[in-house]
Amino acid sequence: MSKSKSVYPKEFLDYITSITNKRAKIVIDHILKHGFITTEDLENTYGYNHPPRAARDVREAGIPLETFKVKSNGGKSIAAYKFGDTTKLRLNRVEGRISVPKHFKNKLYELGHGKCYICNGEFEERYLQVDHRVPYEVGGDFEATRNIDGFMLLCGSCNRAKSWSCEHCTNWKTEKKPILCMECYWGNPSNYSHIAMKEIRRLDLHWTGDEVKYYDAIKIIADQNKIELPAFVKKIIATQTRKK
Repeated sequence: MSKSKSVYPKEFLDYITSITNKRAKIVIDHILKHGFITTEDLENTYGYNHPPRAARDVREAGIPLETFKVKSNGGKSIAAYKFGDTTKLRLNRVEGRISVPKHFKNKLYELGHGKCYICNGEFEERYLQVDHRVPYEVGGDFEATRNIDGFMLLCGSCNRAKSWSCEHCTNWKTEKKPILCMECYWGNPSNYSHIAMKEIRRLDLHWTGDEVKYYDAIKIIADQNKIELPAFVKKIIATQTRKK
């Protein structure tokens, strides 16, 4: 797909060029110049190792953004972003997501015992990112996002996984009902009924310290039986459950 510039309404241009958020501005300026921006552009040209976050900053500023697929320089299928329907511009979101004070993150870190709220892995505070339980794109100023219970700390890996899942969820795209996000694994991992509107259950496990020997032992057995490790763990759980 060749990159080409488009003509946009003056009101739309005036609004998007007023955005000051650094990541959002990079995406906006690149699209204005080239027609769209790819995850490869964001990673290689601008140094962002989490492209969906940059795209989300644009959406949270009220600017419609579409995701589509293109081929990378290496021939792989990757995501790209371009402006969507300009009539869906939301002029009341120039500020985008709220700024999170350091003491707020400190409190979340304390409440979560230094762990990612999704995978339960232990991290130094600097490696965890503050995230809305209800994505700003869905909830905006949803009341639950105004207090600490509306946020959680995620490691980079889980934050990327959540971003991808949310952006492909029908609630994100059309319904935009905050309550559905709070019933989702990505919004409430300790008490959920679905993942991105699908009947799925998920368990993220970490083995640390003395526990590592158990992981290594399970992996050896799985390899000997030529079974992928996740499938082998499921088999063990199913066997133990049937015994009950």
